[in-house]
Formats: sequence, structure tokens, C-alpha cells
Amino acid sequence: MPDSGSSGSQPRPETLLSRLGRPLAHPGPVNMPLHRASTIVFDTLEDLEAAKSARFDKGTLFYGRFGTPDVFAFEEAIATLSEGYGTVAVPSGLAACVLPLVAFLKPGDHVLVTDSVYEPARTSLSAFIARSGVEVSYFDPRAGENIADAMRPNTRLVYLESPGSLTFEVQDLPAIAAVARAHGALTMCDNTWASPLFMKPLALGVDLVVEAATKYVVGHSDAMIGTVTAACEDHHRLLRQAANWLGYRISPDDVYLAARGLRTLGVRLERHYRTGLALAEWLESQPQVRRVLHPALASHPDHALWRRDFSGASGLFAIELDASRAGATAFVEALQLFSQGFSWGGFESLVLLTDPGHARTATRWEAEGSLVRLYAGLEDADDLKADLKSGLDRLDAFTRG
Repeated sequence: MPDSGSSGSQPRPETLLSRLGRPLAHPGPVNMPLHRASTIVFDTLEDLEAAKSARFDKGTLFYGRFGTPDVFAFEEAIATLSEGYGTVAVPSGLAACVLPLVAFLKPGDHVLVTDSVYEPARTSLSAFIARSGVEVSYFDPRAGENIADAMRPNTRLVYLESPGSLTFEVQDLPAIAAVARAHGALTMCDNTWASPLFMKPLALGVDLVVEAATKYVVGHSDAMIGTVTAACEDHHRLLRQAANWLGYRISPDDVYLAARGLRTLGVRLERHYRTGLALAEWLESQPQVRRVLHPALASHPDHALWRRDFSGASGLFAIELDASRAGATAFVEALQLFSQGFSWGGFESLVLLTDPGHARTATRWEAEGSLVRLYAGLEDADDLKADLKSGLDRLDAFTRG
């Protein structure tokens, strides 16, 4: 970004995180107050009708489900960080994944989906979207411009996730977006792994970006919220309309927690990045580890794409252990600082024994060992390394019998 010290320049992201979405007129509160509201009242019939006509516009106060000042402030903060026109906040990350599908697909359309997609989103596609008469098919996450071979005349939307949150393939977003645009299709990308600070899909040509703000934005594992950001006004309006059809509304308490999380997002992400990479580099040298799946490692097959498109890395990565599932279970259950649990993005380190093979249709997951997903929290890196070492020692003892 331009130098924030020069006249008229755009502040850097860390400065924006401290300023966006706040009532900056002083004296007054530092933070945006909560607005617990359903009914909004108006002085005149003209005012009410004007609000109703503009209810899908950004910042229009009409009825609680359409948003309140705290929601609007949070949405504008995310849109600014994402370099988009506007954001729609929804009740969860999965809700964010589903919203563009509802907004832009109709019976007879085709959606093309990365085979590494977030598994609950895959379930929503098969159990909800497909039964509405939408064709769903999957493609190799590493297809790049060759995705043209999978496009159909009725392809309306291409669903991306970079990297995949279990197997960590990085997708060539500019190449895929260019092919989709040439075929008249939109692109959406799940950017939860990187957040708006470490990658900006809209700047790479993608039309819509979704994120589970539940994770890094909230940062404390105590609220659920999702965001969908559109590059243009027309798409933003369609998203807001679809959110109304679905009855989406987010809790003001969750919005408050998400806005609070934004203030420390920069310093937390930097810590997750450094700790995760340090652990990944150390694990590469351990004999019990067949491979480490972390895009910031030079050994990762998509490392060049990561270097081109990202400015940092998540604390989330995976290792393939040279072990059976029983041995991997012994490793996981020996850990003390890594708790077993779903999600990630909070301050606490997590571990998940997983098998992505059952959720693939366009590609095969090739692994001789067991896949374990690790999330590096905010604990001391050396303590986390020692905990992993104890788990590897337990794996050795299990293997020896």
C-alpha cells in the first residue's frame, strides 16, 4: 500500500483496523454501541416509504433484519479491507457460503465447485442447492486456466476456495476468474484462511468473496458470523435481496464481538503466521512426518502461487503422519496444548484427525499415512513444539508396541 505518512495517502491495513467502523466524532464512545432493534419508527409516511424503497441500499435503516448502524459499520469495515463495493453480514460462515448460491443461481444453471471445498458447503450444495434444479459438478483445485474444459454453456458460477482448508491446494485465482468471465460466469472465493489482510481475491479478478468471520475476525471462539463482499453495486444489491429471502439476521452481540476482533486482527494474524510456519518447518524434519501441507513452505507444490497472491499465511496447515489411523489417534490424544475440535481462528491451538478422501469426486486424495490438521494458536511457539514432540514420541511408542 502507499506510504501512510504521505499527504492524502491511504492508511495501511493495521491503521484501518483501528479506525474502520467506529464513531470517530469526539467526545463520545470509542466503540460503536450495540443496537438491539426489530422495529424502526419514522416521523412521516414519506420517510417510511423512502426507507422501504431503499431497503437494499447500503446503510438504509428500515427494519432490524435489514441491519442497524452497528451492522452497517462492521460491513463497511470488511468491504474496505477487502477492497470491495459492499459487504453483507450473515449468521455464520456456512450462511456466507450459501448466500451467493441462492442469490445468483436458478433452476437449470450449473455451478462448478473446487473439489477441495469446505465440507459443510459441499453438503449444502448436494442437499439443498442441487435439489432446486441446479447442476453441481466439481473440478481439480489445481486446474488453473484448464478449468475451461469443465465450463458448460449454462455455467453461471465458479466456486473457489484458496487454499483448501484440509488439503491446502492454492488456486490460480486470476487465471480461473479470466476463464469464468470469458464464459459469462461469476466467481466466488472462500478467503477464510487468509482473511482480507493476507489476500484480496477481488483484486485478483474474483467477483465475490466469502469468509467465516467466526474464525480470524472474531478471534476468540465465542461468536458466529459470516461475510459476503461484492466487487460491484449490482451484485451487492442481489446479495442483500437474497439475504432477505432467507431471513438472515445477525445478532448485535455477535457483530460487536466481530468488530472488537477486528482491532487486534493484524497483530494476531502475524503471530499465527510466524508460529504456524515455525512449526511447519520443524515438522518437515521429523521422521514420523511424511509431508507437511503448508503453502508458505518452499516444498509445497503451489508455493509460487502463494508467494504471488498472498502477503502472509494462516496458522492452519496439515501434516501426513507415517502412521495408521490408530497411531495417529495416539499422537492426537497425547497432545496437551492442541485441543481436538472443529473450526479454528481463535487464540487456542487445535488438532483434527481427518480423512478428506471421502469428500472428493473430481480428484483422488493420495496419502499413504494419516492426515492431521493443526492450527497454531497464540501460545508460545516453543511450548507448542514441545507438545508436538511429546505426541510424536507417543506415536513412536505406539508403533513399537
